[in-house]
Amino acid sequence: MNSISSFLSEATNFIWGPPLLVLLLGGGFFLLVYSRFLPFRYLRHAINVLRGKYDDPNDPGDISHFQALSGALAATIGMGNISGVALAIAAGGPGAMFWMWVSAFLGMATKYFTCTLAVQFRGKDSRGEIQGGPMYVIREALGKKWMPLAVFFCVAGFFGATPVFQTNQMVAVFKNVILLPAGVEDSFVVNLSIGIVIASLVATVILGGIKRIGNVASKLVPFMVVLFVLSVLLIMLGNLGEVVPSFLFILEDAFSAKAVLGGAVGAIIVEGAKRAAFSNEAGIGMAPMMHGAAKTKEPVREGLVAMLGPAIDTIIVCTMTGLCILITGVWNSGESDGIVMTAKAFEVGLPLFGPYVLMLCVMVFAITTIFGLAYYGQKCLSFLIGAKYGKYFYYWYIMLVIVGSVASLTDVVNLVFVAYGLMSVPTMISTVILAPKVMQATKTYFEEVYKP
Repeated sequence: MNSISSFLSEATNFIWGPPLLVLLLGGGFFLLVYSRFLPFRYLRHAINVLRGKYDDPNDPGDISHFQALSGALAATIGMGNISGVALAIAAGGPGAMFWMWVSAFLGMATKYFTCTLAVQFRGKDSRGEIQGGPMYVIREALGKKWMPLAVFFCVAGFFGATPVFQTNQMVAVFKNVILLPAGVEDSFVVNLSIGIVIASLVATVILGGIKRIGNVASKLVPFMVVLFVLSVLLIMLGNLGEVVPSFLFILEDAFSAKAVLGGAVGAIIVEGAKRAAFSNEAGIGMAPMMHGAAKTKEPVREGLVAMLGPAIDTIIVCTMTGLCILITGVWNSGESDGIVMTAKAFEVGLPLFGPYVLMLCVMVFAITTIFGLAYYGQKCLSFLIGAKYGKYFYYWYIMLVIVGSVASLTDVVNLVFVAYGLMSVPTMISTVILAPKVMQATKTYFEEVYKP
């Protein structure tokens, strides 16, 4: 078991080296400049599209713009925003938050390009049904000679679309908030029992397919985001004197890193970029699979909607989590488990009911993430072995939910990082190559279709 842990740790460090950071952050910067910030000038239009102003039930696709964004957010607003932020601060110091912001801002441009492409170059699966995602973009836009890249993405996606981290942290927060204070002894059986209950809930939703996932996500995600943000705002109001110093501390630590990792600022950038990728997955390639299912004839509209994802996911929700941890002072407590650290922050900030609010948010965020990831994994397997066999991924996935309840947190996190890093390679390469196609579609849309 130690050899597996060692391998995953070394693989994570190797994959998330300078080349991948250049591809993700450098690629995002290139797309931001190449677009001349044009998508950012139409945020109001993006919100109108999200509100359903341009919805047409006769357009090709399976779900609305709002359901597509909710489904994508369901798969990203989860433990990466709560536990992941805490782990980033524990591993890289408060300065890692700044580099999460940078990654998210660049990620907005990346999401615009990747999700516009997902609709622009939708393909058909073996059943003849319209599908979107990096593998179809590569096949339809780049041709057969690039197919190994599409296959590589799907193989990595099969392992990247795993519920083990979400399940692991759901079990942890439930035990720490409910069971352990009640005197229940921590044990393998307790973890397994919770895992089986979670697996049953997951099976009920994901076996209903993308439409059921979209419906559930569109109802749960907005409510939970509002509840979480309001809870953190209450903590901030109770510690107003610490808010501005916390922001300044993040900026100072981002560049000085005096007390973290021996002053290795580069390591903090890596930590921030990894956690941002885990949080909003811009450039990884999962969200385009969800956005590719949107009902629309205009790829640019879905790109604009997708662009809102990193802003909501990382810039708003992750910042709220980070500030909560910093202003309550629990970030330097020595706690290495992200969800336990965040629970302590809520306990300090909202003594009577904080941990219970966090537990509710965590449970809903995590379970909706599990729903979204199941859809991504099924699409990857369907591309590899055929759509009629893709449904078998769900049974593998339900088993992984149970595995996650008893797995090691470190191994789980490293496995996800390895898979995400590998998925980003074909996603970003194809996106940069096809960027002129997106800009051509963007120019046509805003000159000929868009009406303020």
